[in-house]
Formats: sequence, structure tokens, C-alpha cells
Amino acid sequence: MITYNTEHVKMPAIKRRETTRWIRRVAEYYGKKVGEVGYLFCDDEKILEVNREYLGHDYYTDIITFDYCEGAVLNGDLVISLDTVRTNAEKFGKDYDEELHRVIIHGILHLCGINDKGPGEREKMEEAEDLALCMYPLNGSCDGLVLMGEPVAPDYEPVDQQKADQEK
Repeated sequence: MITYNTEHVKMPAIKRRETTRWIRRVAEYYGKKVGEVGYLFCDDEKILEVNREYLGHDYYTDIITFDYCEGAVLNGDLVISLDTVRTNAEKFGKDYDEELHRVIIHGILHLCGINDKGPGEREKMEEAEDLALCMYPLNGSCDGLVLMGEPVAPDYEPVDQQKADQEK
């Protein structure tokens, strides 16, 4: 089950059912199954508090991922600062919703085993984020996407889940 909660902020305007299906599809792509995943959307002050208390870091960040995975089952808590997401979207000239979805899936990719701190890992994470974003139902196809120097699923077309559900 995937849950979405807030602290000190309004719930972001995400389509929770669609986002949940997307997260499950991304996990499945990496051979994983979603167990218990909890999102907490918060402000900068809350994420700084969490960062200090649990990680000993004294700085703001967009996401903190707590990994409780068991084998191929993804379990974890993901804390996302909507303040930092907005700041980063402005800083990098990105659409807020795209940046928010990038951060939402970033935590899932960590749970799938993709890291971003070591040499060359940041690039692999960004490619995995790009792949995941193209899998989001409203983003079109993955045509032309390259992951680790190789074209990714050239015939992959994201499923229009609403259309598929209506056809059942």
C-alpha cells in the first residue's frame, strides 16, 4: 500500500491513484513489488528536523528515503520538502509538477537499489528518473530515451491506465 500524508503543508495536486499505479509500474520494471510505502510531504523546517535527527545532517534537502525493504518487496518512508522541490524547480528552470514527480520517483528508485552518491551514480540515477518519468501515463512515449548508453525499450509505450480500465 502507498500512503500520502502531509505535515505543515497542503497536499500537493497529484493524482494519487494514477501516481500509485505509476510507482508500481516503475517498481515492477526493476523486478520489485510495492509493499508498504509512505510519503510525507512537508516544509523545509520539517525536513531539516528529520535530517538532523535521523541522519545527523544540518541542511535542507528535497527528499529523505528510509529504506525498510525486504528482498524484492519495497518498504519505506519518503519525506519530501515541497519548499525545496519548488526552489529546485525554479533554480533548474523546470516545471514544479515535473520536479515533484521526479522527486517522488527518486525515492522509489533508491528503494529499488539505485544510488546517487558514488562516482558515476548521479548520472545513472538521472537516467533512471528520466525513464520513470516517461513511463508516467501523461508523458507520452519513451522513444529516443537512452539509459547507460543504450536505447531503452524502444517499443515501450506507457499504458493509458484510464483507457485500459475502461476497456475491461
